[in-house]
Amino acid sequence: MIAPDLAQQLPESLGVVHFIGIGGSGMSGIARMCVERGLTVTGSDRSDSSTVEALRAIGVSIQIGHEPEAVTRADTVVVTGALWTDNPEYQWALQHELLVIHRSLALHWLSRNSRVISIAGAHGKTTTTSMVVIGLRELGFDPSFVNGGVVTQLGVSAATGTDDLFVLEADESDGSFLAYNTAIGLITNIDTDHLDAYGSAEAFDDAFVSFANACSESVVVSSDDEHLGRLRSRIVTPVITFGESTTADVRVSNIVSSASGVSAHVSHHGAVAILTMSVPGAHNAINAVGAATVLMQLGHSLDAAVAAVSTFGGTGRRFELHGVRRGVAVYDDYAHHPSEVRATLAMARSVVGEGRIIAIHQPHLFSRTRDMAEEFANEYETGADLTIVLDVYGAREDPIDGVTGQLVVDRFADDTKVLYRPDWAQAAEAAANHAREGDIIITLSCGDVYRIIPSVLGELGVE
Repeated sequence: MIAPDLAQQLPESLGVVHFIGIGGSGMSGIARMCVERGLTVTGSDRSDSSTVEALRAIGVSIQIGHEPEAVTRADTVVVTGALWTDNPEYQWALQHELLVIHRSLALHWLSRNSRVISIAGAHGKTTTTSMVVIGLRELGFDPSFVNGGVVTQLGVSAATGTDDLFVLEADESDGSFLAYNTAIGLITNIDTDHLDAYGSAEAFDDAFVSFANACSESVVVSSDDEHLGRLRSRIVTPVITFGESTTADVRVSNIVSSASGVSAHVSHHGAVAILTMSVPGAHNAINAVGAATVLMQLGHSLDAAVAAVSTFGGTGRRFELHGVRRGVAVYDDYAHHPSEVRATLAMARSVVGEGRIIAIHQPHLFSRTRDMAEEFANEYETGADLTIVLDVYGAREDPIDGVTGQLVVDRFADDTKVLYRPDWAQAAEAAANHAREGDIIITLSCGDVYRIIPSVLGELGVE
C-alpha cells in the first residue's frame, strides 16, 4: 500500500497531472475536478469502464494498461493507496524524479483555499457526504465536492462549485483524512479497522482524535457511538452531538422505515422538525440528522436544515436497485464491514416484507476476512435467509495462506443458510434458482461484486 506523506510540500502549480488508476471512484472525481480547474489531465487504468468513457468525454487522454510511456508528458503523478508499488508507471515516475503525490494530497491541493467540510467515520461517509451536498444545494449554495460514490441526483461524484464551501469524504483507511484543512468535521461513527495501516487500535483512535482536533470551527459527532464516547474527553474542538441518545444536542426519534422511505422526528433546544426521505433505513435517518447538524453549524435553522436533507435521493452503490425479474428485486450495496452488513440487511428486511433476502457476499481484503470471518457469518446468518459467499477480493493485499471465502462459510452455525460459490457463474445461477417472487437478491462488498449483477438478472430471465 502507498501511504500518503502528509508532510509533503506541494507547489502552487501541478502542471500536467497523470492519474494511475483513473477509473477508481475516488480518483475519477479528483481527476474531473482538476479538468474543471483548467489543468491538463491524463490517466491510465487496467480496463475500460463507463467512468473512463465519461472522463474521455471531457477531454482526458486515458491509456488502457499500465506502461511507462503513459507518464512521459506528466509533471505530477497522482497515485492511490491500492496501487502496487511495482506498477511500471509509478516506478518510471520515481526514477525520473517526477512529483508523485497520493490522491488525498491532490484533493488537499484542490481544496486548499476553501472552507472545507470533511465527513469522516467508519461507516456512512459517502451517503452522509452526499446528504450534505444535496442539503447545501437545496439551501441555494453551490459547493465544490468530491465524494466516494456518485450522488444519484447529480449523476457525478465530484464537481467544482462557485461558493467557497468544499465538501469532501475524508477517508480514514490510510490516515489521509488528516491531510485537509478542515473547518467543520463530522464523524459518523468509529469501528476499529484498517489495522494493517495503523498497527494498533490505539493508533487508530489517535488518528480520529487528531482529525477532530484539527477542525478549526467545530466537529459534529455521533452521541450513540460508544467508541466516540470514550474518545470525547480528548477532543478540544467545540463538539456538537447528534443521534438517538437523550443526551444528543440534535436528537432523532420515532424513526419509521418502510419500502417507501424513512421518517423521524428531529429535536434541538425544544424545537422539533419532521424528517421524511424517499430512501429507506433507520441508519439513513441518523446519517441525515448528522448532515443537518452540519448545515446548522453553517447558520441554518433546524427546520431549514432538516427540510434540505429530506430531499436526498440516494447514492450510487448504496442499496441501489438494478432491476426486477420474475418479481425478484436485485440490489447492490457497498457494505464491506460487519456493522455495515448489519445495517444494509436491516434496511433490506424493512423493504422485502414477507419476502426473503438472498445475499451475495464478496469478502474484501484477506486480513479483514481472516480477522472478522465470525462477525461476518453472524451478521449474514442473522440478517439474510441465504448467503452465497464468493472468494476474497484482495484489493491492495497479497493473498494469505488459508484465507478464502470458505473461512466465512465455516463460521455459520446453520450450514443450510450458506453456500460457497467462488465461481461467479455458479453463484449467479444459485441465487436465481433459490429466489422466488417477492424476494430480494443483494450483492455486498466494496470490491467488484457489482459485476455479477448482469449474470444474476440473466439467470432470473425476462420480466
